[in-house]
Amino acid sequence: MSLISKFENETRAVLELLKTYGDSLLDKNLVKKLATGRLKKEDIAFRLIPAFTLEVIRRYLRVETEGMEHVPKTGGGIIISNHSGYAGFDALMIRNEVERAIDRRAHLLAHKLWFFGKPVRVVSEKMGLVEADINESLKILRRDDLLILFPEGEAGNFKPTNRRYRLQEFKRGFIRLAMITGKPIIPSMVIGAEETHINLSQIQFTKYLIGSVIPLPLNVLPLPVKWKIKFLPPITTDHFSPADAMNREKVRKMSLEIRRHLQREIVAELRRRENIQEDYLSDVKFNAEDEPGL
Repeated sequence: MSLISKFENETRAVLELLKTYGDSLLDKNLVKKLATGRLKKEDIAFRLIPAFTLEVIRRYLRVETEGMEHVPKTGGGIIISNHSGYAGFDALMIRNEVERAIDRRAHLLAHKLWFFGKPVRVVSEKMGLVEADINESLKILRRDDLLILFPEGEAGNFKPTNRRYRLQEFKRGFIRLAMITGKPIIPSMVIGAEETHINLSQIQFTKYLIGSVIPLPLNVLPLPVKWKIKFLPPITTDHFSPADAMNREKVRKMSLEIRRHLQREIVAELRRRENIQEDYLSDVKFNAEDEPGL
């Protein structure tokens, strides 16, 4: 069966699910508007279509979730994860799984390109994306909301597939956010996303645009690799003070510890999968234990 045929089949299946179980796939307010014919164009464009599309992708990728009990049902928290696949499906799917499971809105910190120009910014904000800005992030956490971010940034999202599951250097802003607010950090991982989109290489434009990296993807339509999203026990930070966020050594040490911990957990999860070469896992493990900077 071709990838397009598989997508078509899953789309038809989700349409049937929406007819029968729409109230369990969509939030209650949206279902009420759908039933009474009071849906606005904005609801269709930014809520109904995204919810429908994510459900199709979820079924297509056979997403399995574990450890949702570690995500706080009340209060703020910072969910972090490995990042890959260039298309950002992992970010959207993590948020979707959180919102499905515990019925909480999670704010997704997005790449600056999602806010380039007013038209793009308006669409991104309507879809619940938040520009990576420390002041905006602090507002979200102080409202006791959930924040999802990827410490690797574009270095992880756009890395070549031959470096899959190797965590790149963490940006440390999430540590400072946690120390200032005392909110827990919930590490998570996505297994499968690193093989969904094949990225051959990346082009860096740092000489012209600081921090700009462009991927060189092999495929646009995602490959049907089974996904597993796993949430790990939260790391408490309420014993830190805002002053600790200004201590570069404390911030650096905590960031490296979390990166090493998450890399080990990723390797352990990969060992449970079939068709993973042991020599590749050994190389990833070496990266976690001995790479300078870790």
